[in-house]
Amino acid sequence: MTLKIRIDDSAPPFEQVRAQISGQARAGVLPVGYRLPTVRGLAESLGLAANTVAKAYRALETDGVIETRGRNGTFVAAAGPAAEREAATAAQAYAERVRRLGLDEKAALASVRDALRAAFGTE
Repeated sequence: MTLKIRIDDSAPPFEQVRAQISGQARAGVLPVGYRLPTVRGLAESLGLAANTVAKAYRALETDGVIETRGRNGTFVAAAGPAAEREAATAAQAYAERVRRLGLDEKAALASVRDALRAAFGTE
């Protein structure tokens, strides 16, 4: 198993790095405990600025997908249940917000579908 990332013109490079590492970790391609390349190492191999990769790593750490263990490196974290809990918390907050705004369930779900289509680039 090795990390495979391809950068194209479809989205900002940091988002592509974030999405591809996240996807590979959640699919089990990168198992829990897999050591990721250093920020500089990955940046060099992809032809990106170190700040671009660092931004992606920070977002992944915030999402609970990876964890940095100081000088020992950055590793894939056990993110499945944590990610599901965070999504449930976000969904709860959204449900409360749309209720306060006076939207009905149909309008709220339509907004979610639109947002998911935009986030995942699907029609």
